[in-house]
Amino acid sequence: MSGGEPNCQAIMLIGFGGPTSEQEVRPFLDRVLAGKPVPPERYEEVVRHYEALGSRSPYNEFTMRQASALQDRLQRMGMRAPVVAGFRYMPPFFDDVLHDLKQRGIRRALGFVLAAHRCEASWDRYVEAIKLACERLRSDAPEFDYPPPWHNQPGFVAAVTDRARAALEQFGVSGRERAELIFTAHSIPLSMGGRAGYVEQLNESARLIAQRLGRNSWTFAFQSRSGSPRDPWLEPDVKNVLRRFAGGQVVIVPLGFLCDHVEVLYDLDIEAAKVAHEAGVTMVRAATVGEHPEFIQMIADIARMYLSRLSDS
Repeated sequence: MSGGEPNCQAIMLIGFGGPTSEQEVRPFLDRVLAGKPVPPERYEEVVRHYEALGSRSPYNEFTMRQASALQDRLQRMGMRAPVVAGFRYMPPFFDDVLHDLKQRGIRRALGFVLAAHRCEASWDRYVEAIKLACERLRSDAPEFDYPPPWHNQPGFVAAVTDRARAALEQFGVSGRERAELIFTAHSIPLSMGGRAGYVEQLNESARLIAQRLGRNSWTFAFQSRSGSPRDPWLEPDVKNVLRRFAGGQVVIVPLGFLCDHVEVLYDLDIEAAKVAHEAGVTMVRAATVGEHPEFIQMIADIARMYLSRLSDS
């Protein structure tokens, strides 16, 4: 790729997607659960979770806002590469986004999977889905590159730290010293947990954030597990951890989630908050990183290195 082709590259934010209306909830779940032996009662339970949130998820909206913020940042840095977003389970689907990139003459793309901590579910399946979408497009499909792990990059760590600090400050000067810091991430089967260093990456992120906050101790918990109750998943569950702090104060930091969606808004803000109330725990949930300037700048810096490398090759 020569430096004379500045508009042949793009940045693609790659995410899960979520329903944006009541009519989309069941079709969305049908796509997510296709081929999986999910009991009907579990399916209906998830539908009720969405109903409690107004039968919609803000995931797509927040991701598009991240893409817009990134585009603005790149333009201010003098880079003209377009930023697009695509989802596995909701429009714009990967196939449609890639077809559009092809029509625009995009030959190379940086795929930024919206997951800081990597495992089969959060990383491998997305990369494979993009690969299959490229194969379906056949000739002239964009060639994708992916950044190395960024769970320990200063921009990400600073953004989560800032969100956690703002939550701690809700307890006041004396209260925030006593409040326990509880980091959470999506639980996955134990058989998947050791691949790609998921647990190790989560703990490294948590340690770096705790250090920035001047904390010598913190707790890690997992949430949002699904699947058969007979299968072992990563523990401890956040609800059980909350019960251990009965009568105390805690700040929940949803480290494994980059924006608000059902796993944050229902599993933490409703389900975990109910357990905390029953246990006499004063719980504050830190905001997700979303469009935090440090996080957007981190992605922009990764994109700049990628684009510079292409222009020099």
